[in-house]
Amino acid sequence: MSARAPLEVWGGLECTINRVGDQFIDQLERVRAYALDGLIDLVASTGVRRVRWPVLWERVAPTGLARADWSWSDRTLRELRERGIDPIVGLVHHGSGPRDTNLLDPAFPSRFAEYARACAERYPDVRAFTPVNEPLTTARFSALYGHWYPHRRDDRSFIAALVIQTRATILAMHAIRSVTPDAQLVQTEDAAHTASTFPLDRQASFERHRRWLSLDLLSGRVDAAHPLWAYLATHGFTRSDAEWFRAHALPPDIIGLNYYVTSDRYLDHRLHLYNPASHGGNGSERYADVEAARADGAAIRGHRHVLLEAWERYRTPVAITETHLGCTREEQLRWLRDAWEGAEQARAAGADVRAVTVWALLGSTDWDSLVTRTAGHYEPGPFDLRGGAPRPTALAAAAASLAVSGRMSHPAAEGHGWWTRHAPAVQGRRPLLVLGATGTLGRAFTHACGTRGLACRSLTRQDLDILDADAIADVLEREKPWGVINATGYVRVDDAEREQRACRLVNAVAPAILAMACRRRGVRLATFSSDLVFDGTQARPYFESDGVAPLNTYGRSKVEGERRVLALNPQALVVRTSAFFGPWDHANFVTQALDQLEAHRPFRALSDLTVSPTYVPDLVDMTLDLLIDDAAGVWHLANRGAVTWFELAQLAANRAGLEVDTLGASCCDAEQLPAVRPKYSVLGTARGALLPTLDDALDRYLAARARAGTAA
Repeated sequence: MSARAPLEVWGGLECTINRVGDQFIDQLERVRAYALDGLIDLVASTGVRRVRWPVLWERVAPTGLARADWSWSDRTLRELRERGIDPIVGLVHHGSGPRDTNLLDPAFPSRFAEYARACAERYPDVRAFTPVNEPLTTARFSALYGHWYPHRRDDRSFIAALVIQTRATILAMHAIRSVTPDAQLVQTEDAAHTASTFPLDRQASFERHRRWLSLDLLSGRVDAAHPLWAYLATHGFTRSDAEWFRAHALPPDIIGLNYYVTSDRYLDHRLHLYNPASHGGNGSERYADVEAARADGAAIRGHRHVLLEAWERYRTPVAITETHLGCTREEQLRWLRDAWEGAEQARAAGADVRAVTVWALLGSTDWDSLVTRTAGHYEPGPFDLRGGAPRPTALAAAAASLAVSGRMSHPAAEGHGWWTRHAPAVQGRRPLLVLGATGTLGRAFTHACGTRGLACRSLTRQDLDILDADAIADVLEREKPWGVINATGYVRVDDAEREQRACRLVNAVAPAILAMACRRRGVRLATFSSDLVFDGTQARPYFESDGVAPLNTYGRSKVEGERRVLALNPQALVVRTSAFFGPWDHANFVTQALDQLEAHRPFRALSDLTVSPTYVPDLVDMTLDLLIDDAAGVWHLANRGAVTWFELAQLAANRAGLEVDTLGASCCDAEQLPAVRPKYSVLGTARGALLPTLDDALDRYLAARARAGTAA
């Protein structure tokens, strides 16, 4: 394959099966991949023609080859072949083998080689393998830091685990090639790099050398002249070990570099600048170990540098084999764009770069805790699995575009990622247009756009009459936005009973005018509705498909608005939500309750209406992600939880450590509210549990309140 061949798009499933204590944590099980109908159709829809695919030892043969279950692998590999997609088969992915072995077991390599041979015999048409994914990283996490089994924390165990995995890779490839002589070794490793302040240069240099150890061992490069020879020899690596690796040297056919924003580290002796959680040391020096992207005066190297460094060191074809960012959608797109552009730049500089891998196609779970617990923290990728069926995100379209044309384009992805915010501003970016700039939602969207690096133009009602179709057309023509957020709305539920016409104009007529104008210009539109479209007679949360039956004027105006918007613009996004609270305004219920209770003043709340409160930052971020994804139709977005208004005040006060002596309960009849409300209007969703729990949201709200010193 010539370096002049076009850069390819590969795909991959996050397929870690790691062990923590006695628990095996299977990523594919967590994302329902084993039971997912149409999995290969999803893979094919991204346009990839090569995919990292798991046939993992712990899953297939946990109790030995005699009782191996190959059924899932048989089916999926056959379907991949039928779709013309070549697999790169992985056999252990951050694993330590079945329960009766581990990374410090001398028998691990030979037993693993037996499994590798069985795979090759069963799948003789597979031409590429990654026997052991990231052996250096796995050795560090399992035997140096103690996160994974066998939970060791010493250099000798680390070296032993690395040597055993690398030896296992070599023996496995020999076994595979005895069946398939032309099988390729695609060896992956984390592309970590360490920089430091001057006093820690020696430690940083040691870590920079250490990052190459797995590839140096595979390539037969470790001898007495190696920069880490003294360290290796001190911790159990012998001359006979070195001779074995030189005699059995197996340079990879392709070096796969897994590069993340967090891969580049920075060591700083100035401990007072950093959170104590980052403090550590080497036995003689104390320092903070932080992400270079977040360290003052430091920066990440970027994909071009990563690829060129590996190419120049080994002169072996290279690829980016994992490209993922657990962040907002536009930042995920920017990271993928940076990976692609960096790969093209490295190719232009002479490196033989084969591919950029879109990872992880089905998303990943609990990597924020390094998969040391099962908290259910899910990060979507090209597909979001939080609904009843996998939903393509903007990353799926970006991957398909790269696969076909080598280009990707999304207006939200314009600009720099947060990891390069020091770069000059990008001129001529199409903005997101936010209408209703002075309201709770409008201010929140403007704030979020600033935080996320999205170009934004915010207009008040004084800037734009939302009932004037000509004025709206003029604004769209002048600003040329890629999307419109309609954050306007008549929100005074009780006043609506006597101001019915005004309520209807703002909540039903104006959104319809916007819907038509946006459809004519191909502009995305998001607008908002309410839980008050329901009558409250059912005993379970309301889903998007449930029938509406509003009890008051406000609810009727929202129903009319929904119907008119989607009739005129079926691609519009209509978000139903409920009971706002947030850190950026004083008017919301939670803020008012806490302000009053903190001052020991009486506060009364309704105890006969059950709602699903919504933390405004969560609502805004998810709406922006859905808009970027081209999501359409009605969506319910509310934090997971169901409480009365009285219970919400009580819960917030308890989590804030406040007394509730002055908190009193009331009811709708006693308050004589003009507008009838549903007794139960909790929002559920058939599209996925998209927002965090209410408890989690309240904790973040209280942290923001504490940082601000007030609820402003």
